Amino acid sequence: MDYIQGFDRGQLQMISFDQYVKLSSWARIVDLFVTILPLKTLGFNDTPSSEGRPPYAPADLLKLYLYGYKNHLRSSRKLAQACHINMEVIWLVKGIKPSARKIAYFRKNNSKAFKQAFRYFVVLLKDMKLIDGETIAIDSFKIRAQNASKNNFNQKKIDRHIKYIDHKIAHYQNQLDIEDGNQPDDIQEKIAYQNTKKTHYKQLEEQLKQTKETQISLTDPDAKSVILHKNIINVGYCIQAGCDSKHKLFINNDIGSVNDTHALSPMALDAKELLSLQSTNVLTDKGYTTGKHIAICTENNITTFSSPKAHSSQKNGLFDMQLFIYNKELDTYTCPAKEILKTNGTVYKKNNHRVKHYKNRQACKNCKLRNQCTTNKNGRFIERSIYQEALEENQKRVASNPQYYRLRQQITEHQFGTLKRQWGFTFTLMKKKEHVLSEVNMIMICYNLRRLMSIYGIKELKNRLKALVLYQLSIYSLFKSFLSAFIKKECFSKEIKTHFKAA
Repeated sequence: MDYIQGFDRGQLQMISFDQYVKLSSWARIVDLFVTILPLKTLGFNDTPSSEGRPPYAPADLLKLYLYGYKNHLRSSRKLAQACHINMEVIWLVKGIKPSARKIAYFRKNNSKAFKQAFRYFVVLLKDMKLIDGETIAIDSFKIRAQNASKNNFNQKKIDRHIKYIDHKIAHYQNQLDIEDGNQPDDIQEKIAYQNTKKTHYKQLEEQLKQTKETQISLTDPDAKSVILHKNIINVGYCIQAGCDSKHKLFINNDIGSVNDTHALSPMALDAKELLSLQSTNVLTDKGYTTGKHIAICTENNITTFSSPKAHSSQKNGLFDMQLFIYNKELDTYTCPAKEILKTNGTVYKKNNHRVKHYKNRQACKNCKLRNQCTTNKNGRFIERSIYQEALEENQKRVASNPQYYRLRQQITEHQFGTLKRQWGFTFTLMKKKEHVLSEVNMIMICYNLRRLMSIYGIKELKNRLKALVLYQLSIYSLFKSFLSAFIKKECFSKEIKTHFKAA
């Protein structure tokens, strides 16, 4: 419906919906933005409507979601209601009234398309000179999953439940013994019920062993128990995010494990490939500091500035590992007693790390400083990671560029605060990793688009988006003219001509 009829002093007035939508409205920005997206190319599919009506256009439902995620309307039911009562939404989606189920299916069935839309937007921002890729900060934030803590299990929790059940069964058995052979039905039922629960936990234990996972969630199988903040633990997701330093815009995202340990090189390499960079600098906190991933980044022209971790050697009153001097050329260590520790070159695997051992048993036998150095009967040996050099080079870079490293918090913290505090993105409405990423990609599209309103100003941004729309229309017209000219040629078959005309 394009107009509203109203009465004023007995006269009929025609009021356009357009008058109810401010020129500075978020709805107008979303409308222009979605228009420039090649939705079919990105993989968006039509959503069938009911009762034989034409399907809902992906553009309308995408506009609905982008409007909603910015304005605390993420639930499909709330969005469906907004299509009936919210003037801006009615204007934005041209009066369509999809059901909550249709809206939900669109989000569920287009998870890959949402990702492609976000990445397409990032490349577009790079073409607009708003992203340069010179410095990228990578950090993470946690969100709660649609999985209660009571439906998340690890081996320790399963053992605790089984122990409690065994205690209850033993208690019931004692009651039966006291009854001198009389066996009340209620006690037998309780024992049977406890045995059923025990069987359930045994099945979970077997599933853990088969999958080789450390924990299992029953409602959302991809959700894990994570530390939300401080010592508060909940079942959720650890969202990885990369941000460019020029205008603090999001450039990529992913869902990793429960922490950041193995996320550095995958995120950095993905950002480098997406932005087509020859080289870049990456800033991260110490949660990302892993020798293997720093070495991978170095091999791919990515310079890391990752906060160094304290050495994991035990503080037991003996000589600290830092007192042993490494000689890079000879690949040896010199101990505090001036003895040389050598390696046989063998690489050992220890807790998913690859290390070499350096030792000198003969010198340790008669060493005067032995009691201050080790309690091992075979003498002191040093474990050195094969990626130790990469770790040391990273540490030197951070130490020599403290002001540059401090940019990390300035690049990422504001975005996370906006998403979680202002827009309420502290939990996901979806289940499974790929669908949760749909929400992440939508909320990051909204943030980047909202950020453009601050960078350009509303009027200038609308002019730029309109220019892109006109440019695409002109390209499409030229393409159609080009096809028409070729269709006239006799060398094309009838089927090919029909196909071109349809295009």
